[in-house]
Amino acid sequence: MSMGLLGRKLGMTQVYDQDGNLIPVTVVGAEPNVVVRLQEHADGRKSVQVGFESVPETRISKPLRGHFAKAGVTPRRFLREFPVDGSEEWKPGQEIGVTLFRPGQRVDVIGVSKGKGFQGVMKKHGFSGQGAAHGSKMHRRNGAVGCRSTPGRIFRNQGMAGHLGHARVTVQNLAVVAVREEDRALLIQGSVPGARGGLVLIRSAIKGQPKPRQKPQPQAKSAKPAPAKAAKKK
Repeated sequence: MSMGLLGRKLGMTQVYDQDGNLIPVTVVGAEPNVVVRLQEHADGRKSVQVGFESVPETRISKPLRGHFAKAGVTPRRFLREFPVDGSEEWKPGQEIGVTLFRPGQRVDVIGVSKGKGFQGVMKKHGFSGQGAAHGSKMHRRNGAVGCRSTPGRIFRNQGMAGHLGHARVTVQNLAVVAVREEDRALLIQGSVPGARGGLVLIRSAIKGQPKPRQKPQPQAKSAKPAPAKAAKKK
């Protein structure tokens, strides 16, 4: 796997491509991430820890101060680790910007979805609800959840009311529409999880990149045999 990047979701807008098609995009602002640590695990895996967003030393603990001082970088608010294949050379203190990605590349975006609080079964699970007439007292309730003494219990994964949202969500195979190095921003096609200003993690898509389309080769026309001439009668 390749490196990734941490950024902030700034909002959504629309852009036109070269063919004049209108594309909805999400703008992700990504200040330069900095490499904090290189680690090689016991099983041979290698990973790179990166930091995002500078923070005053007074806002972090003493162990983290020593961690950043050892790497020779200023303290960062967020730390994330990315597995690498070892073929790329990374050094502590090295900065990683939006140029890590290229237009047309497929990426996975990970974020925390918007919290909806405590919700009922109709909004959380899409239940159709019950009778809407005045005589009904079960308009938006879930109804029965068990069945007498057999089995005498509620099965697992039974849809019930509860907390909705505020969960880690991964959206896969989104296309990078544009890389704006001067603005330190990425334009990613479609929507990404989370509210405006939320932290997002961008990595290269794990399900592969689109293959370039090959133009179909024109097939050679087969020469049609000349029609046989009818023999003249003597």
